[in-house]
Amino acid sequence: MNAAGDRLKVAKDEFIAQWGALGTQWGINRTMAQIHALLMTSPKSMCTDDVMNELSISRGNAHTNLKELVNWGLIRMIVQKGDRRDFYEAEKDVWQIFTIITRERKRREIDPALAILRKCADETKGLASEEAVAFHGQVKQLEEFVGFASTMSDRVSSMKHGLAIQLASKLLG
Repeated sequence: MNAAGDRLKVAKDEFIAQWGALGTQWGINRTMAQIHALLMTSPKSMCTDDVMNELSISRGNAHTNLKELVNWGLIRMIVQKGDRRDFYEAEKDVWQIFTIITRERKRREIDPALAILRKCADETKGLASEEAVAFHGQVKQLEEFVGFASTMSDRVSSMKHGLAIQLASKLLG
């Protein structure tokens, strides 16, 4: 490998490692995020063997995480004529990646939390003890806030990229 190739490999390895660490912050495991980073930065689709070799992971680990990334909608399976292997490519549009992650996190985390808050608020509605009134009031405030955040998330992620950037500029400007 030449000096430019070495620099690219170092940068790519660093990005994949850091994307893996970030992935744990948006609710996916490190390996799943690393596979996503690898495919997102690859100029061509990759088969399971390519992913295994590039990241030094087992076939089972690669297969499980590729399947989950397909379920999330962050990657898709590609059929290559004349090859029986499954190939994968990642969504590369950054806004699409953001909206997919936002949608999945909402479905997996926010919606269940909101359901619990609603249930707790309903179960304590009308209770008269001081403790019950305080509990109900706090849960109701949390429910309203999480509901508002959920609605805003839905609206922002359904916007076109340019419109969302304009809105953010106005809000932050």
